Amino acid sequence: MVMKALIVDDEFHAREELEALLNETGEFQVAGKCANALEAIQAIRREKPDVLFLDIQMPAINGFELLSMIDESHMPIVVFVTAYDEYALKAFEESPLDYLLKPVEKARLAKTIQKIRRLQKNGEHPVYAGQAIRKIPCLLSSKVKLVNVDDVEYVRSSEAGIYVVTASAEYYTELSLATLESRTGLVRCHRQFLVNLDLIDEILLQENLLAEIKMKSGKRVPVSRRHLKKLKETLQF
Repeated sequence: MVMKALIVDDEFHAREELEALLNETGEFQVAGKCANALEAIQAIRREKPDVLFLDIQMPAINGFELLSMIDESHMPIVVFVTAYDEYALKAFEESPLDYLLKPVEKARLAKTIQKIRRLQKNGEHPVYAGQAIRKIPCLLSSKVKLVNVDDVEYVRSSEAGIYVVTASAEYYTELSLATLESRTGLVRCHRQFLVNLDLIDEILLQENLLAEIKMKSGKRVPVSRRHLKKLKETLQF
């Protein structure tokens, strides 16, 4: 069975060379080539690749950071690809399937394919140790804005997508609520909201076991019945 592959590398020629190598093996269908983390997150969700060939050294968000931003339900097998061999030890600490050094050699790629096939034959699902997300990548016009988690008052989900809200602005992000909840320290207060406990000013208790959070900026965030009890336990009130 041909495997669906996604290539993530900020260098155009590196993407093209790796695509040619993968196509030459006859083992892969290259479903996409991405130049940065946001493109990769979109493509992983859309294409659901079997294998992710991931460059480590990229501007703004590196390969390790990107790995932490992928939903576990969409996580492919990961092969790190880099020109810097000093990253080898760090890469294996993150538990990738394999590590390829640029320029990628055919014989070395063949060994990686054997490992991937062995993993698939055993029905193993990759689990990677993700680091905490400290900066959330958000789209701002044609640019990517990295919003510090400490500056985030809350995150809201709507039909239009996921929005990161600070005291002065809000930004669209491709990251899911589940990923942000598990990797940032932001706390779920509602099915559609995460909140930064450090920026809460008041919690206004209401009837029917509901509540509303007033942030230090004055913004209001709803609290559902389901999450009010846990919030009380966390804040000890």
